[in-house]
Amino acid sequence: MARVNVVVVDTSVWIDFFGGRGCDRLEEALEVGSIVTPPLVAAELLSGVKSKDRESIVELLSDLELAATPFSHWAAVGDLRGGLQRRGLSVSTSDAQVAQCALDRDALLLSQDAIFTKIAAFVPLRVAKA
Repeated sequence: MARVNVVVVDTSVWIDFFGGRGCDRLEEALEVGSIVTPPLVAAELLSGVKSKDRESIVELLSDLELAATPFSHWAAVGDLRGGLQRRGLSVSTSDAQVAQCALDRDALLLSQDAIFTKIAAFVPLRVAKA
């Protein structure tokens, strides 16, 4: 069996997906079970969800692997964010955390957000539009 590549999915892609816009890469990753979810993405999704949709979103997210975020991960998030700032690129802590989750696992990051392409100019982050 071929090695399944890990995929980290940014909030922007999930919003499109839950809004009914298809995403072949996301659907394929869901099918093979290769998604790792940054905790902040789960929190962002649930903070903006309509109550009638909450249960199904919680159920889906509960079936996905949650990215491990020990202290070493958060130290790397701070280092990433600080290093980018020193190079003139300002990123939010949440975007740095999502990027670091992908970097930690050498995962493909699916996002509609241009900030991740900018981050990838400085670090070995693999980014694809969904």
